[in-house]
Amino acid sequence: MSSNGLVNLSDPSVNEYVLNNFFINARTTATLYLLKSSLLVSISGAFRIYIAFLLIQAECVALHCIAGALIIYAVYTLDRAMDTEEDTVNRTELKGASAKFALFVALICFIIGAFVLATDNLLTIAFLPLVTGYLYTKGLIFGKFRLRLKGSMGVKNTVVGLTWGAFIAGIAGSSAENMLPTLLVFLFFGTKLFVNSAVYDFKDVKGDFMAGIRTLPVSLGEKNTRKLLLFMHLVSHSTLMFFLLNGTVGHEPVILFYSLLAGIVTIRNFTRPVDIENKSRQTRRLFLVDGESSSAIGLKTVTGLII
Repeated sequence: MSSNGLVNLSDPSVNEYVLNNFFINARTTATLYLLKSSLLVSISGAFRIYIAFLLIQAECVALHCIAGALIIYAVYTLDRAMDTEEDTVNRTELKGASAKFALFVALICFIIGAFVLATDNLLTIAFLPLVTGYLYTKGLIFGKFRLRLKGSMGVKNTVVGLTWGAFIAGIAGSSAENMLPTLLVFLFFGTKLFVNSAVYDFKDVKGDFMAGIRTLPVSLGEKNTRKLLLFMHLVSHSTLMFFLLNGTVGHEPVILFYSLLAGIVTIRNFTRPVDIENKSRQTRRLFLVDGESSSAIGLKTVTGLII
């Protein structure tokens, strides 16, 4: 410090202090961003499990919805905490985050969620997304052969759809006597999450291309991928609507109609990659994709009160 009471920026000790504190602040900020980046998708997962209970016409167990959300949070945080080549381009805001602390938080969330589900003999379902998530992120190595789910065209989207579809339907339909509604819900959410994951691939085209990840937009092109997603979306909702009308699944037309419209808007507006996604576009995308289930439940509640 100089004689006039001001900080002397030429002092090496001062420069070291500034650099160290800047690093700590940057690291803390990145870590907090990493921890909060999975919150919305986990909350959305809880509402999806609740919707699955409604469609299967099973008694809703609130603790199971919460446990499911904790496991979803753990798996997505685990994925984002493990550095991958494409993430250095797609998620630069996570650079410098404390992976160890994030993994610790993810482990705690998973243990709590798995314990709750285990009390109702659902421990296998709890581990399903964790095991698949590890295979998706890191893969398995057998000598010179490496199995990694991120590499092939559409494989990642299929794995995401099947895993989370089975997870959601498995929790909600665990006590159902008729397996058909559970199977329909599995196919419905499996398709929806396939589509959603492909929509997010459009946001990461640059990083995936550089890393050699053959996602649908990279392999099929934007237009063909958009047509495929729209076709899958319309077929899945039309199928569920048919079984809704004949009473096989719960009578939830408001939820299904909102899901149909939200998906169409999402596919039409967010399957065109942009170099930099502004805050307004990101907010709209998050509202339509991750916020769809909670918005649908809110709309159902309001509609019920009015009618």
